[in-house]
Amino acid sequence: MGATKSDQFTKEQNDLASLAKALGHPARIAIIEYLLKVDSCICGDIVGVLPLAQPTVSQHLKELKNAGLIKGNIEGTAICYCIDEEGFEKIKSFFDHVTVSLSKKKFDCC
Repeated sequence: MGATKSDQFTKEQNDLASLAKALGHPARIAIIEYLLKVDSCICGDIVGVLPLAQPTVSQHLKELKNAGLIKGNIEGTAICYCIDEEGFEKIKSFFDHVTVSLSKKKFDCC
């Protein structure tokens, strides 16, 4: 297996890539959409709304949490999840920067 070259990029670039990778699966998009829809912390309901087994949902939740897109709080024997606004603010800032840059330039290349 080859060595990664992530150390040759900035922390911001690596962080944004991790966020994008976490969003790179439709089940994770569905989880985010569900958390936005219910607008509260959810403990066990997520498994019931996805066509996936509980261990698979747990793995997707773990990926989203590790990327900083959701937060998890322990309540009794359950972990309750909600949106982590900070992660989405980083994504928004990146796309705001792209949008501003594109509006200033007229591309005539393809």
